[in-house]
Amino acid sequence: MSGAYDLIVLGAGPAGAAAAIKARSLGLSVTVIDEALSAGGQVYRAPSPALTATQPDADRRKGEELRAKLAASGAVLYANHRVWSLTAGFSVIAIGPDGPLTLKGPNLIVAAGAVERHIPISGWTLPGVIGLAGATILLKAHGVLPGRRVVVAGSGPLLLLVANKIVAAGGEVAAIVDAAPRSAWLARLGSMLARPDLMARGAGWLLALLKARVPIYSGSAIRAIQGTEGVESVTIGPVDRDWRPAGDSVRTIAADAVCLGFGLLPSTEVTRLMGAEHHYEPELGGWVPVVDASLQSSVPGLFVAGDGAGVRGADAAPLSGELAALGVARRLGRGGDLASQVAMIDSAWRKSARFGVAMSALAMPPPGAAAIIEAGATVCRCEGLTRATLYAAIAAGARTLADLKATTRCGMGPCGGRVCGEAAAMVIAAATGWDRVAIGQPSARPPLRPVPLAAITGAFDYDELPIPAPAPL
Repeated sequence: MSGAYDLIVLGAGPAGAAAAIKARSLGLSVTVIDEALSAGGQVYRAPSPALTATQPDADRRKGEELRAKLAASGAVLYANHRVWSLTAGFSVIAIGPDGPLTLKGPNLIVAAGAVERHIPISGWTLPGVIGLAGATILLKAHGVLPGRRVVVAGSGPLLLLVANKIVAAGGEVAAIVDAAPRSAWLARLGSMLARPDLMARGAGWLLALLKARVPIYSGSAIRAIQGTEGVESVTIGPVDRDWRPAGDSVRTIAADAVCLGFGLLPSTEVTRLMGAEHHYEPELGGWVPVVDASLQSSVPGLFVAGDGAGVRGADAAPLSGELAALGVARRLGRGGDLASQVAMIDSAWRKSARFGVAMSALAMPPPGAAAIIEAGATVCRCEGLTRATLYAAIAAGARTLADLKATTRCGMGPCGGRVCGEAAAMVIAAATGWDRVAIGQPSARPPLRPVPLAAITGAFDYDELPIPAPAPL
């Protein structure tokens, strides 16, 4: 199956849906493709029809409104389709319930969102350890608690969000362990005031947790997760301002699950695969595509919206989607004079982004956080590589992520470096003192996501394959 459109939008979350709706209002033919069963993204993920009240009412209402507006816009939505490759032009190649799908168009908006940042901790491979974003999927979409007694740990505002959802769903949060000190939160108070509504929402989460008597350990991190067949306990201890373990004042907390995460990274697999220029912006989550005022990358026709252009938060994402859609319309010479719309949306986007950037920076690990990774901790889960194994390769001369991949296969498993890439870079920086920019990015290659080979080739009989006659001698 194939189709051609003025614009292809990759991702149906807040940014992608807003981009599609705006582009349709300007008369463009638009298709949207997403891996989930319905639009909404991570923030407004639709709950299973069999469940009730799996999200706060406000989130559920916003998600339903977004899906209704997208459906009414006339954009063609291909949900439950996994994009595994792209080519210049643009051709987007995906696998769906009915087999392969190819979409073509002169403009592509990548609204692929963000991925979790992981710092490997001893015991993080035990059953019962889950990422913060993974926990929100369990709670929102499936109404499932991550455990009976949960430690929520890492850094950033997702700690409060996940812990609040667990408590609201009737679960027990044994502790919140935040590597950032309270002073780091206070230092960003000015940026938070740009969105008093979001600040009030976060304060509500905190009050609910205090009311539930959830212990909060600021300036602390997990030292190790213990257990045999699953999580049994967690050892935590203080860290200094650079997140290095400080002193021997540790405590052990009984738990059967851990929700662990250290903020978000922009999802840049598509822009890297397409050859777009990137630069390193720590306050935006790490490597981000270089974009102009209309959010067009260095590749003509390739636009980026939402957290994939820099982690600015869910409230800024729809505005960036609209900006990108306006950029596409201008490129096609459609929609007339759009200058006033661009100016108004750009101003609102920058205001909303101030809050999101402050939260992203709060979650960003400082260089010293690499000290949390012990020698025996598994860094690359796909290939079973520990920090000690990576140190040996670094001692032998590996200095970049490409070097580590070539010498150890780090990043060559099914995750494609999404889980281990940043942790491996932290290990290199700690061992060598090299700048993060010099260490480089993980390479992107198809398949962008694992897909069954049979889904690509389809069913066939070898006896029915056409075999050309041998060439004459």
